[in-house]
Amino acid sequence: MTRNMGSIDRVIRGIIGVVLLIAAFTAGWSGFWTAVAGIVGIVLIGTAVTAYCPPYQMLGINTFKRRDG
Repeated sequence: MTRNMGSIDRVIRGIIGVVLLIAAFTAGWSGFWTAVAGIVGIVLIGTAVTAYCPPYQMLGINTFKRRDG
């Protein structure tokens, strides 16, 4: 599992993930939408933390920039 996500991508995913988790517990949505928001939020935070996105891997996308030197 190699990194395939850059810093900006990770920050955006992290922010959206946190917002979805907060909304899941405070928005008063039905059980289905609360579960969807919670699961998507956790997945986004997980990919942001690990800097790895499986769909990116399958599609050949790589936003990670290596620092040389």
